[in-house]
Amino acid sequence: MNSKNISNGILKAVAIILGIALLLYFLYLIQSVIVYVIIAAVISLIARPIIRFLKRRLKLPNTVAVITTMVILVSFLVGIIRMFIPLVIEQGESLSLLHTDKLLQNLQDVINQVNNYFASRDINLVSKLKNVDFLSSFQAIPNLLNSVVSALGSLSVGLFSVLFISFFFMKDSQLLMNAILTILPSKSENKFSKSTETINNLLSRYFIGLVLQISILFVLYTITLLIFGIKNAVVIAFLCALLNLIPYIGPMIGAVIMFLLSMSSNLGQDFQTEILPTTLYVMIGYFIAQIVDNFFSQPIIFSKTTKSHPLEIFLIIIIGGLLFGVVGMITAVPLYTAIKVILKEFLADNKIVKSLTKDI
Repeated sequence: MNSKNISNGILKAVAIILGIALLLYFLYLIQSVIVYVIIAAVISLIARPIIRFLKRRLKLPNTVAVITTMVILVSFLVGIIRMFIPLVIEQGESLSLLHTDKLLQNLQDVINQVNNYFASRDINLVSKLKNVDFLSSFQAIPNLLNSVVSALGSLSVGLFSVLFISFFFMKDSQLLMNAILTILPSKSENKFSKSTETINNLLSRYFIGLVLQISILFVLYTITLLIFGIKNAVVIAFLCALLNLIPYIGPMIGAVIMFLLSMSSNLGQDFQTEILPTTLYVMIGYFIAQIVDNFFSQPIIFSKTTKSHPLEIFLIIIIGGLLFGVVGMITAVPLYTAIKVILKEFLADNKIVKSLTKDI
């Protein structure tokens, strides 16, 4: 091997590395667009059964079925937003500067009651709370609200982009697949097309399973909150149920939110006889709902929709969380499902692949 060949090899390797680096940098610059496309793809998968029903049962044309489905999804989104308006207004009034004195007085009363409750049992756990400067903490709330308002502009652009992309994904279900096929070798097109159809079916079932899981939790949370007379029970239950889309971390965040909102709905009442018992009962109901979800709903729904063993799902979610954090936990199951289908199509004779994909 002469020096010329070595130089050409080095230059080729440098060019490849530089090209990969430029590609990664380009993807980093357009990461928001990639997120829009991913969200739109998920929405199109969720909407797929609705479109099929409208086309096959009601005999609607494809475009009319897609537009009808879009109207249903947008109406659902608007309904969710309208559900949260009363809760946001109520909490905003409590936290606004015009009501800071009243809120601080209520909080101080609760702190005093908590302190007296534990002090009567020779436990001095909350005495330091008297020295907390609540006013300085609440003064940061207007700045936070300003940041939220400034983010609404970009949020509206993102929402429009997602709806626009989703419409064409639903209208032409082969659009994304055709774009991928253009960069694949011709000999792999048939296998990829077959695996894509299987992936679409499994992921549609998976996301429908998620909707069913959230619905079960929503019903259980709502019943619990209504029994103990918590204000805005339906909205709080829906918010905490949605947080379960984030495996393991979401339920913990939901527990904190339900705990705080349960206490805040009883501000001004006696801590020992009203606030503490009600909050404890609500949290007991919350944890019972989590037990039902973790040991019954999730294993049954996910094993049926993704054709994976519950232990597989648990391990994949943990690995996704360790590698990529919360995003990895959310996307672990659908990505794992897609990878299993592709491996079955391209490596069908592999012993490990056969074991993992025997139910697909």
